[in-house]
Amino acid sequence: MAPAALRLLLAILCLASRLAARAAAAGCGSNTSLAGYKADLRMSQHQLRGRVEVLDGCSFRVAALDLLPGSTSARWWRADGTDLDALSRGEPAAAEPLDRTFRSESLVFRLLPGLSWPHVPVLAAFDPVTSSLFGFVRLSGGGNASDSSSSSAAAAAAAPTMLDSCAQLSRRFRVRWTLHEANNSIDIALEAAVGSEYYMAFGWAKPGAAKPSVIGADLAVAGFTEDGLPFAEDYYVTKYSECLLRKDGLVEGVCPDTIYDRDNTTGLVNNTRLVYGHRRDGVSFVRFSRPLVSEDKRYDVSVDGTRNMTVVWAIGLLRPPDSLRPYYLPLMSRRSGSPGTPFTFAKLNLSDHASNGCVGPLDAEDKEDQARITTERNTPLAVTIGPALHYPNPPNPDKVLYINKKEAPLLKVERGVPVTFSIEAGHDAPLYITSDPVGGNATFRNASEIIYAGGPKAEGVPATPTELVWLPDRNTPDLVYYQSLYDPKMGWKIQVVDGGLSDMYNNSVLLDDQQVTFFWTLSGDSINIAARGEKKSGYLAIGFGSAMVNSYAYVGWVDGNGKGHVKSYWIDGKDGMSVHETHENVTHKRCRSENGAVVFEFTRPLAPSCSGKVECKNIIDPTTPLKVIWAMGAQWSPGPLSLKNMHSDTSNRPIRILLLSGLAEAVEDLRPVLAVHGFMMFVAWAILLPGGIMAARYLRHLKGELWFQAHTYLQYSSIAVMFLGVLFAVAELRGFSFKSRHARMGAVALTFASMQPINAYLRPHRTENGESLPGNRVAWEYLHVLTGRSAALAGIVALFTGLQHLGHRYGSKTIKGLTCGLILWVVSVILVTAYLEYMAIKRRTAGADGPSGKWVLGSTEEDDTVDLLQSDRVVSKMEFNSSPEPLEVQLEPLNR
Repeated sequence: MAPAALRLLLAILCLASRLAARAAAAGCGSNTSLAGYKADLRMSQHQLRGRVEVLDGCSFRVAALDLLPGSTSARWWRADGTDLDALSRGEPAAAEPLDRTFRSESLVFRLLPGLSWPHVPVLAAFDPVTSSLFGFVRLSGGGNASDSSSSSAAAAAAAPTMLDSCAQLSRRFRVRWTLHEANNSIDIALEAAVGSEYYMAFGWAKPGAAKPSVIGADLAVAGFTEDGLPFAEDYYVTKYSECLLRKDGLVEGVCPDTIYDRDNTTGLVNNTRLVYGHRRDGVSFVRFSRPLVSEDKRYDVSVDGTRNMTVVWAIGLLRPPDSLRPYYLPLMSRRSGSPGTPFTFAKLNLSDHASNGCVGPLDAEDKEDQARITTERNTPLAVTIGPALHYPNPPNPDKVLYINKKEAPLLKVERGVPVTFSIEAGHDAPLYITSDPVGGNATFRNASEIIYAGGPKAEGVPATPTELVWLPDRNTPDLVYYQSLYDPKMGWKIQVVDGGLSDMYNNSVLLDDQQVTFFWTLSGDSINIAARGEKKSGYLAIGFGSAMVNSYAYVGWVDGNGKGHVKSYWIDGKDGMSVHETHENVTHKRCRSENGAVVFEFTRPLAPSCSGKVECKNIIDPTTPLKVIWAMGAQWSPGPLSLKNMHSDTSNRPIRILLLSGLAEAVEDLRPVLAVHGFMMFVAWAILLPGGIMAARYLRHLKGELWFQAHTYLQYSSIAVMFLGVLFAVAELRGFSFKSRHARMGAVALTFASMQPINAYLRPHRTENGESLPGNRVAWEYLHVLTGRSAALAGIVALFTGLQHLGHRYGSKTIKGLTCGLILWVVSVILVTAYLEYMAIKRRTAGADGPSGKWVLGSTEEDDTVDLLQSDRVVSKMEFNSSPEPLEVQLEPLNR
């Protein structure tokens, strides 16, 4: 009985399942309000493309589906909208995972049981683990989408990344187009798996030529500006070269149409109109429109959409605009090893709607477009908050985290190297390091995470920032995230790697603008140096000097074959002919590209062991500050250089590096207050003080107290000016510092000078009636002379050390001239002193001011003063007082 009952139960269950399936199918077919609705998927990331068609009440087809793989949790998703909150509230719409690469496939998907289209206002490709939106399509609330009278619905169903036709021009470059012959126009989209610093060029060769040529080609050059904005411009080729302005005012090369006809005011020259552009997953996509037959007959080629025509295309590095050429210009080379692809020809028929090999999405090797920051020991990262402009993982909130003024950059840290964050993002955005790619406290989403650093207390504002120190260790995963504790998706990735340059070198500093990091290690009589760019470039150069002109430079670059190079140069001008390659003893040279950023290393002796060559003067003294500058550009070559090798970015000022201590500071312009300090010290030590000394020694032969008054006033004036000059310097530098030789010598000179007023106040009076000088008077005279002369000598030395310090600190170009001027002044004072000394000796020889005792009567104070700089004065007086002969005084009538 039991087996029979079991068989009966199984039969009933089988019948019930069949009836349920039929009921479900009947219900699925009854909901037909959206049947036949078609719309293009709008790409957000992962190169999603395709056209969604609603088949019936519970199934849909995606035709020509392209998608890069997501995680195993990625699904077709239903939601009320495309913002982060709406997607977080949504649920899966179909069971099939989107965890593989889809290559132009046409697939049918079924909605989950119990789900119908009224519950799917938005159908999205979404990964709930990373909260990543790949793309979406909005479904109409009702009505048949096949109603052609609804133009708004048709417009909403079109996506800018979907066009009718596609041609695969190379492994990493495609052209897509939609022909509008009735409107005499064509929409073209250029798509390339290249970096943001590359251009994409496409156009038509000049028809009727026996052999395809780029000369006379009508091109559209598209790409992205340094701010991440797309552009597309109309170009015309007159010569296979960069766009150059000749001396006669004409232009030639691959130039924008607007350059050729700069007086045009009708706007007919540039017939390329930008429609849309984005950077996604390391792929550039720019869509533009142009007329098939243009009114511009000089620079545009008429396009026949029904026949095969020769097209020209290329990809390569882009030169940013400058003051001379305010255009984005393509850099070109005929060499196969150069970056990008030289101009190439192909046949294309616009009426051909086949894919021509455009199967699947473009898959770039480097999918990370965000700025990169490599952290260094003892270099804090400033964490702030700002608007979301180019967040890499949509959807995202309006505000995201900025680090060192870069929007949600990719951080690269090394195990064992502490990372310091200076958090200034506000009290409502505390920072933490987590294993969760979404952040915002995973417990709120019933998810788990590992927190490595930070938390509720890791918050601050610019006025009172909070410092967070995190030390990645050997157990830290290769990928973690910095996020806000309260709001999701405000931060981005942290790559954790084993020790690199920071572990290999003892010291490192960020150069000007924080775009280049300079590493070094002193090793005996040599130095190991490394430089790392913090953004993508074709080459990186560092130089030793105040500017690139008259500097020794080292350039690192990677050629088109992926081989790194490091070479040394001497630069004595601003053009390519002024960059001279040297043959320094540079060893252990290495150069590589890390995600587009150039890193190079080398070792060189501190003092080259050679003579007679310009590089022999390239001596590095570890005890003297080394001034370091940098430059970046799009392209470098080992041979003769040209305009294409000019830098596109450079440091604004040198950084002065103390190699022994590892400290660095920016070279500043000379502060006006310090210039006033120097001038006042020159007046005091080089004019007033020597003048007072010479007045006491060489004006004694004049009647009255002129010499004594001049000596007193000049000396007190010099001391007053000295103290004012010191106050100016202390106020500007905000305190005293005796680290420099100039400050120490100035302190010594000021001490001697300050002793003179005290010395004068304590002066013992002379005896009268020819008595011999007491011992305290003799000691006072010697002390007065010694301190005065020591002050003068120390003051002159302080002036010279001040000029030397000025040159080291500010790099002033006029230091040599000022030093020569001071030397000439000192020599002049010495010559004047020698002349006055000669005249004094001559007067004493003639008896005018000798030791005969024939003094001109005057103030009795004169008798209490002495010629402090004449050392034989005391001896002469003692000899005069010991004479047994009577003193003769000659009186003269006052009315004479």
